[in-house]
Amino acid sequence: MYRSLGVTAKPKKKAVKASVAALGGSEPRRSHVESPIIFEYVDAVASHGSIRKAAEALHVASSAMNRRILDLENEIGFPLFERLPRGVRATAAGELFLVYARRSLKELRQLEAQIDGLRGLARGHVRVAVAESVTTRMLPDAIADYQGRHPGVVFSVTVDGPERLRQLLLEDAVDLIFTHAPLRERGIEVLASAAQPLCALVSPDHPLATRDSVRLHDCVAYPIAMPDETLAARAFLDDALRRASIRFEPALVSNSVETTKIFARTRQGVCFSFHIGHKPDVSGMITIPLSDPLLRGTRLELASRRGRVLPVAAASFAEELVALFEAM
Repeated sequence: MYRSLGVTAKPKKKAVKASVAALGGSEPRRSHVESPIIFEYVDAVASHGSIRKAAEALHVASSAMNRRILDLENEIGFPLFERLPRGVRATAAGELFLVYARRSLKELRQLEAQIDGLRGLARGHVRVAVAESVTTRMLPDAIADYQGRHPGVVFSVTVDGPERLRQLLLEDAVDLIFTHAPLRERGIEVLASAAQPLCALVSPDHPLATRDSVRLHDCVAYPIAMPDETLAARAFLDDALRRASIRFEPALVSNSVETTKIFARTRQGVCFSFHIGHKPDVSGMITIPLSDPLLRGTRLELASRRGRVLPVAAASFAEELVALFEAM
């Protein structure tokens, strides 16, 4: 990330040298202590509590990450992490270095954002984590439109369930999230929210296809494909089924909305998903809003981490998304 900016970071090093010296360690050399990469490694290991998990999150070999951290510990003269039977824990020296590393990373990211701004968004990277429902039309259309005006901006899109979306946002692993699960955490700021119906999806020749709306009891007679417990739609459906004293016997349960659509289309069954916008579903299936009382207030929310200064490209894209939500 930093090499692509064409700048050399010069973080303040007196604080960490003094802190480590106070613990009796020797003054660290520049090669490892002032490397942005080692800052990211130490931060990730401390956040995940495991070198293996941190390496997986950063897409590097765990052996390479461990070797860099060991080199750093040798230079400082103190271990940064206590190796435990399951994972690692920061030592006193590790906690001191972690404060320095995170402050330096924050300054470097602010510098990156400023340089991106000076380039007029000639380049940039936007990281988004989303519910699967927005990947069919809404998000691809928004990205295509944005890249038409800013072709140098690249996007990373992660699809996951609501709990993982929140976690990625709070860890700054992504810039923005789209989720259907209500967001109430103090550390998360909802930028925009719009009503989005939870729908039953059927093939065009299905007996329910001509209906303007359906209730869950209308679906019982057909093969049912349900989202699994990791997806926001499942919690809404389970609550509504309990409220209506209805029991589904699903023929298929999956964490993939597309898999449930294929099943429903081939078996003349019914599956469930949020419908985003006014365009037909790309699968060709018919979307019918569910009218059960507990399912009428479902929403889509766009959020960022509260207090975080987004990179210029992410902030610019977020502004366009807010306008898109207002149009919906």
